[in-house]
Amino acid sequence: EAVAADWMLEFACSCLCRHFGDRSGAEFRRWSDVAQALISGFFNIPTHQKKTVYLCQLLIRIAKGKSLELQFENGRTISPLESALPFWTLLEKEEIKLEKLHEDIRRLIQIQIVAVHLENGYFKEATEVLERLFTDSESDKPLRVKLATVIKNKDPYVPLLQSFSYSLLISKIKSYIELFMKENETNFLIQEATKYAGSKGLEATALQNKPVNASENDKSNLNTKQRFVLRFTLLRDVLGRKLATSIFPIFVKFGLFYSCLNNLQNEENHGVSGCARRRQRWTYKEDLELKSGVKTFGAGNWAKILAHGDFNNRTSVMLKDRWRTL
Repeated sequence: EAVAADWMLEFACSCLCRHFGDRSGAEFRRWSDVAQALISGFFNIPTHQKKTVYLCQLLIRIAKGKSLELQFENGRTISPLESALPFWTLLEKEEIKLEKLHEDIRRLIQIQIVAVHLENGYFKEATEVLERLFTDSESDKPLRVKLATVIKNKDPYVPLLQSFSYSLLISKIKSYIELFMKENETNFLIQEATKYAGSKGLEATALQNKPVNASENDKSNLNTKQRFVLRFTLLRDVLGRKLATSIFPIFVKFGLFYSCLNNLQNEENHGVSGCARRRQRWTYKEDLELKSGVKTFGAGNWAKILAHGDFNNRTSVMLKDRWRTL
């Protein structure tokens, strides 16, 4: 359970990073719930997961930063952004190489805590927040004086607040996310499968003696498809068929090769790759599915349309070409 929680927290965090700042926010909200449930399950946060937990908590609170009615801290009536500030402090302690970016984000969070209260007409609360956030140090004094003047004038649209806007905060957080993702690229399932393959000598032989029947149009994608089947085969050997089949689609969310899972049994029984396709005519039912998918997800989102539609062993490229024909 601990290992599975580790894997899923890493994955939930990567999903939060990927969907942070999305306009609809539906996927971000979904993975926020997953991340919160996983974090709540930790009796003690593992040392190697501290940055991941801090980042998840930060992103969830920043995303809800303008919703003053939300309370993340039990017994404390503070805004989501003020609740986010301690997690940013913890992240700063974990990473010392990004001093300038850290300082920029800290200042933006502090300013936006005040700005959000002003935008909602909570001038008294804005003053209280200012007193809590800014110390009497000389470095804080100029900004503290400027913000006090803004609160006194009760104008949330002054140039100062526009220059340190909420959208700029989101942009800076995204910059940090990019650096975080580069330094924390992990895929536990594939790593474990690769180790298992090396120990069993499977990697070099997994796809031998499996003839492939493909048209010229399919050959360009064939190597990628074979690698996918290899990875799933190794994953299945590590985790067991049922567990691998249920988990792997999550990790290749809306991937191009989802339908390969359904055809893997055919490959094993008949020695023919289930992902290799002969050219086949489009049916009226498939055309209707394609039109419905475009109406729901929009033209261009072929992977999502493929994952949610009932197509006869098609790829997202095939969907794109058919839509152009239609």
